[in-house]
Amino acid sequence: MKMNVQSLRDIVPATDDSVIDLGQIMSSLRIGWKTIGATTLTLMLLGFGYAHYLATPIFTAKSVVVLDTRKQQVVDLQGMMTGLTGESDELNTEVEVLRSRGLANKVVEELDLARDPEFNGVLRPASLKSQIFSWLGAEDVVRNPETERDAVVSAFLETLSVRNVPASYVFEIAVKSENPGKAALIADTVARRYILNQIEVKFDATEQATAWLTNRVGELKTELEAAEEKLKVFNASTSLISEVTLTSLEAQLKDMRDRVAQVTEQEAMILARVAALKTATTTDARAEIAKDAVLNRLRDNPPAFDQRYAQVVARAELDAMRATDQREALQRSLKTLSEQASAQGDDMITLQQLTREAEASRTLYEYFLSRLKETSAQQGIQQADSRMLSQAIIPAFPTEPRKSLILAMCGILGLMAGVGLVLFREATRNGYRTARQLEEETGIVVMGQIPIIPGKARRDILSFMVSKPSSAAMEAVRNLRTSVLLSNVDKPPQVIISTSSVPSEGKTTNSLALALNLVGTGKSVLLIEGDIRRNTLAQYFPTDPGSKGLVSLLSGKASLDEVVVKNAAMGLSVLFGEKSSINAADLFMSESWKTFIIQMRERFDYVIIDTPPVLVVPDARIIAQSADAVLFTVRWNDTSRVQVQEALRMFETLRLKVSGLVLSQIDGAEMKRYGYGGKYGSYGAYSGYGGKYYSE
Repeated sequence: MKMNVQSLRDIVPATDDSVIDLGQIMSSLRIGWKTIGATTLTLMLLGFGYAHYLATPIFTAKSVVVLDTRKQQVVDLQGMMTGLTGESDELNTEVEVLRSRGLANKVVEELDLARDPEFNGVLRPASLKSQIFSWLGAEDVVRNPETERDAVVSAFLETLSVRNVPASYVFEIAVKSENPGKAALIADTVARRYILNQIEVKFDATEQATAWLTNRVGELKTELEAAEEKLKVFNASTSLISEVTLTSLEAQLKDMRDRVAQVTEQEAMILARVAALKTATTTDARAEIAKDAVLNRLRDNPPAFDQRYAQVVARAELDAMRATDQREALQRSLKTLSEQASAQGDDMITLQQLTREAEASRTLYEYFLSRLKETSAQQGIQQADSRMLSQAIIPAFPTEPRKSLILAMCGILGLMAGVGLVLFREATRNGYRTARQLEEETGIVVMGQIPIIPGKARRDILSFMVSKPSSAAMEAVRNLRTSVLLSNVDKPPQVIISTSSVPSEGKTTNSLALALNLVGTGKSVLLIEGDIRRNTLAQYFPTDPGSKGLVSLLSGKASLDEVVVKNAAMGLSVLFGEKSSINAADLFMSESWKTFIIQMRERFDYVIIDTPPVLVVPDARIIAQSADAVLFTVRWNDTSRVQVQEALRMFETLRLKVSGLVLSQIDGAEMKRYGYGGKYGSYGAYSGYGGKYYSE
């Protein structure tokens, strides 16, 4: 909804554009205290009815589980499943385990909650929505057991809450249910299932480890047997070897290499001597090289010397051949011995490798066999990491609905809704509350500010005006009369019309009050019903049905004396309207109307015409052309600014001047609550000081 900015400023006046007057806001809230109180009371009654009669009582039961981190091991084994240490991440993990769907599924299965209507919505009576669909012929939803079970688990989890008590290893398991005994039973079942689940998890893990170890031990046993068989076959296929034999063989090989080296050196020396003997040419050189005593004696006998020298050379060559044969023989022996040693070394390496493989397989086999025995032994002595600290107690009183909280929340919501409704209503109501606002926006003076005149019916209002001439309301009318008559001192207005922008703004009452007030000054006054479509003026006076009025007068069917009603008690002459098929606008534009007004000016001191609303029909603007003053009534805090401005603009289009505005039906009590004055509000003479002068 589009909100008028000026309306918001009226609700929240400010000393400048950036400062909000909180006092004015409080005044607006004080005005709407009935709305706020009614809204608050209504919501509190609704909350009371819901909490006491509609809401289903919910009971909460709690069981307590403690995480035991100091368990004594029956057997000192490093089991496949170790216990919990109590770290914060482990505590959070255990909370999630307690909330898990897996654990919830086991609880649902054990307690057969799928057959409980509290958790299985399918078993509840058909809702209104389902009945409507059934009446419309919609197909029923096919029940799916798996989906139904999931829904039951989800419904159960909504009733379950788990809390880790701060700075402790304690878990509170709370379950809500419509039945207190059921709540306690479910809470204890969750705790028991949680503890049992820990044992089952360890047992399953140990069982899996045992199965794996059994398979592994079998594989290792096969590998060990294969390694030992391979070692056995190798020992059978080779000569008996040992590290001692291999060491002795290596020592022989070293000696053989030394002997080959010596023989090779001797061979080289012998061959060098043979070569020197063969290359010597002189007797002395040959004797020197040969170093033979016989040869030295035969120096003087060359033939004998040569013969002997040839024998020496032949003997040296024979020695060389023997040395070569010996070297070759030793080298062959060395090669054979070397090959034997190399083969023995390779066999030793292979033997050692096979031995190590067999030993490794045996060690691994024995280790896994030992672990298998330990795991098998541990399988029967698993302990849970938690224990139940206390079982759930069947609750004696429901925990939901929290009636006091519901009432408090409804009260707060009602208060907020009431305040919001009042502020929204005030923000969207863009009427005028003070004459200053009205004058500033329209540029037209406010001649009168008329309060609400008491009376349930229109005749009661007339009776009040006649019987209470000194009341505050009639004093306000006197102020209006004074302002109207003094609006033109040289030529006071004689023909005065009263109009408004829309119906029910009090213009007819103001016309009648002004006419009575003028009569009180000793003047002759004619009050004319210008709104012949509604004939509202006739509701103030007793009239005969079918009596003639203004239409008959202007059409020539009746004389003035026949249609003007003279009220002797009031001294007021009244010309009522009457129902007619003649268009009212055409009637007031006729020459007979203009002639009639001229005649009334001569016959009466004042002529007051009550005209229809400006925004509804054009009658008021037509009649205003024959008037001296136009009084425009605006209902206090009700008539919108748009309506007032549009109605005044319609007068301006015809260059008609509105003489003054009348702010009518002012609620003095509300004005006081708004902060606009004292007992009677702050509108002109109708102020807090007037209480001593008024006679109600």
